[in-house]
Amino acid sequence: MTDVFTNNAKLTELLPRLTSTDATVRRLALIELADAEDESQLPWLIQATSDPEAKIRAEAATLLAGWEDAPVITALADLLLDTDDAVRVAAAQSLSGIKTRAAGLQLLPWLEHNDGFVRAAALRAVRELRLSEAALLALSALADGDASVRREAVGVLGWLKFAQALPELADLAERDRDIEVRRAATGALGMASDQTVLPALLAALRDTSWVVREEAATTLGKLKFNDAVPELITALNDDYWQVRLRAARALGRIGHTDALPALIETLTHPVSNLRKEAAIALGEIGADTAIPALTAAEADPDPEVRKLARIALTRIDTLLAAKGG
Repeated sequence: MTDVFTNNAKLTELLPRLTSTDATVRRLALIELADAEDESQLPWLIQATSDPEAKIRAEAATLLAGWEDAPVITALADLLLDTDDAVRVAAAQSLSGIKTRAAGLQLLPWLEHNDGFVRAAALRAVRELRLSEAALLALSALADGDASVRREAVGVLGWLKFAQALPELADLAERDRDIEVRRAATGALGMASDQTVLPALLAALRDTSWVVREEAATTLGKLKFNDAVPELITALNDDYWQVRLRAARALGRIGHTDALPALIETLTHPVSNLRKEAAIALGEIGADTAIPALTAAEADPDPEVRKLARIALTRIDTLLAAKGG
């Protein structure tokens, strides 16, 4: 191992500290070594992942972030099995930052490991790489007994826009016992190209958890399903303002005139953020019946509401002029 130091005086100076019996000294030397950003540091950083002290292993895992050489990926994946939770978390965090296809492919076998933490970490690491090879493994993981694995599998399938998973995702959105799994699955349904997912999204809009209801409103707005308008109008009276806000936004994106009375009423809601969303939505729908309410909103106590009301009125005028009205 000392060969890597022969042409670098600074690294030669660090060698006694890297091999010190004092864990604190080793840790500080390791950090200083990593700061050199020299590829010759890798053998030492990788070796430190086997240090008897957990804090050294965790530090090494953190310092290896950004390196995507095959030995680094192997070392970090091995640390996912460490007996110390902090080490496992540090390794998972570093792996989640990988950017290359080659590094991602190296992690695919770990998606089927018998440890749930490992499976979840590997799924999270490959998620944004959009590896088609991970699709079927992630689809299988939707039935995993570990909720964290199911959540990460949903993320992989969502990034891949793997439409084959829509039936399973719809089922998770409605029935999974974990709130975050239901929320993630509800968001992933936004990849749909038809209304087969509408029943699951409407069920999610009635979920017992407001974060799922909020996600459902967001996804329905993205998909612009006209058939969702009645339930989104109902959601304007949700107990949570976050859901009401997303419902107003969704109704604006859908643009159906059936939403006009409810949005006009929302334009006088006590919460200014909701009044803002109502003004935006009314402008998007572009109906002349909203003009009196928007004109009144130009005197709103909130300057942002007044501004958005003016913008909405201008938009409606433009749309009406384009239609010859």
